Amino acid sequence: MRQHTLVSRLGASDDAPVAPTRPEAHVTEIDFLDSYDRLGFGLGQALEQLDVLGLSPGERAVDFALLAATVTAADTRISRETEAQDGWTREIEISVPVAEPTLWEAVTPLLRTTLDFLTGDKWTLRFRARPSSRGTLVPATENLRTANPSCVCLFSGGLDSFIGAIDLFAAGETPLLVSHYWDGITSQHQTICAEALKAKYAEAEFSHIRARVGFPKDTVDESPVEDTLRGRSFMFFALAALAADAAGGDMVIHVPENGLISLNVPLDPLRLGALSTRTTHPFYMARVNELLSKVGLRSRLHNRYGLMTKGHMALECAEPEFLAEQAKNTMSCSSPGKTRFAKEESQRQPKHCGYCVPCLIRRASLLEGGIDDETPYQVPDLHAQVLDSERAEGNHVRSFQLAISRLRSRPERARFDIHRPGPLYDHPNELPAYVNVYVAGLEEVARLLEDVRAEPL
Repeated sequence: MRQHTLVSRLGASDDAPVAPTRPEAHVTEIDFLDSYDRLGFGLGQALEQLDVLGLSPGERAVDFALLAATVTAADTRISRETEAQDGWTREIEISVPVAEPTLWEAVTPLLRTTLDFLTGDKWTLRFRARPSSRGTLVPATENLRTANPSCVCLFSGGLDSFIGAIDLFAAGETPLLVSHYWDGITSQHQTICAEALKAKYAEAEFSHIRARVGFPKDTVDESPVEDTLRGRSFMFFALAALAADAAGGDMVIHVPENGLISLNVPLDPLRLGALSTRTTHPFYMARVNELLSKVGLRSRLHNRYGLMTKGHMALECAEPEFLAEQAKNTMSCSSPGKTRFAKEESQRQPKHCGYCVPCLIRRASLLEGGIDDETPYQVPDLHAQVLDSERAEGNHVRSFQLAISRLRSRPERARFDIHRPGPLYDHPNELPAYVNVYVAGLEEVARLLEDVRAEPL
């Protein structure tokens, strides 16, 4: 186990010494300015795309994005297996240069609560003044403003975000779509889905910001990369806040996510860590909204689908025929690249696996929505054979079946289960609705898995 300190730098002039809180910590420095003196690692890409639209964010929004990018570097490049004492919980300190250190230091306790909950790690956050030569990171745009969005919408390329964008356009909104990616698979699906929306709503104003946010594998010396990626939505939210601030600040950031995934109640007692994400959990989103307010960023996160199942989202989509036509082009799989390990060569191209938790919920939702599922899956037919529950292709199926069986035998447990991933005290009036969406979501998956067998072979 090693403690880690990551120090973000803004070019050669940012040379003030930063001593780690723990002298024994492994220190990594990351220069966020590239050879052209622009912000790197995807941040400059986002700023340039906003500039093309004639949009310029404020320095606080840029500081939030720089903070989130530093968190992303730590989250994806510090291995839980080798660097954490318990194989999961890392001890990470970051130091970020900002325009207003006092402002960010005041929200450090809130940030720590937010990140500890999101990633399951122990975070220490420190802020220092930017070097005097970097007082401004965003020059005023010289371009004519061509985008006048009414809101911002996260656009991951998944089925939920696609439905979210459809519903906004169909309602007459002009959302500014915001995406981030690292791998080519995600990028490809985002592009295909965005082009489909642009063609469908050709008369509407269409704006889409995409940033490739990521860090080289050797960013942190002697540490393997980390693929659990629990902090990814913090970066997503920061990019959306950056776009919202550039567009005018006071607007809603739509976070389209079905309630079952948002709550993400563990299917069994062993799924609280690596297998239970909190990327859109209500408690976490409430803390991010609190953070936005306290640092003076006027946008706010809103998940209009938080009390709906994915199947309900498909059923209620404003353009059902368009959704049915394009659903196959969305990407829901937790790790589509894993198909490269398939035994048969024909199965090795990147695609949905068909058996991870997001894939099973996706398949169930399309079945519930009456949509022919034309998605190419590595396991195309769950009923074709007995699935080995001791291997990945049967493990998640079996976990769902056990969770469904336990809930059916004791329905009253649902009102306790919904609190297991995290507190819901921000939403006391919605507790019955959270119970309903949890139960209904599991029942959707139950209909998909009827007569599917997952057993030790």
